[in-house]
Amino acid sequence: MRLVKCWFCSSTIYPGHGIQFVRNDAKVFRFCRSKCHKNFKMKRNPRKVKWTKAYRAAHGKDMTQDKTFEFEKKRNRPERYDRNVTEDTLKAIKKIDKIRSTREADHISKRLKPNKQKALKSDLKEIDQHINLIKAPGSQQQDSEKVKVMVSSNKSVQNEAMEE
Repeated sequence: MRLVKCWFCSSTIYPGHGIQFVRNDAKVFRFCRSKCHKNFKMKRNPRKVKWTKAYRAAHGKDMTQDKTFEFEKKRNRPERYDRNVTEDTLKAIKKIDKIRSTREADHISKRLKPNKQKALKSDLKEIDQHINLIKAPGSQQQDSEKVKVMVSSNKSVQNEAMEE
């Protein structure tokens, strides 16, 4: 089973799926869906369309350079089947996958870290500007300036009837 990549968005195309376009110079373009094919016909650049992998790689959204990507490369050398080698390879694939997932999580957290600080600064600035919306008007005065109000201790006849 041969899996190929979409020319526009770089997603995998499974056998029997997608659209194939052959140009006059015999260059073959494969597309995973009509969305990619239409964008190609409109001469859009995949590096400028936000939902493509090329855009994410060009703008630092995804990890692009990592040693774990070398294991995915296609090798055209035929290998003689050996059960031990196959077993070791499957174990290594699991380890590499775990390493890659932790590195991707670290990459995402590093990418989002400066934005958290900016958001905190902007929130604090907004609170300082609109403090009157948060605090009650009487509480903005100094403690020494607060006015004490005397409450009468006399109970009216109506209040006593309500309490019973």
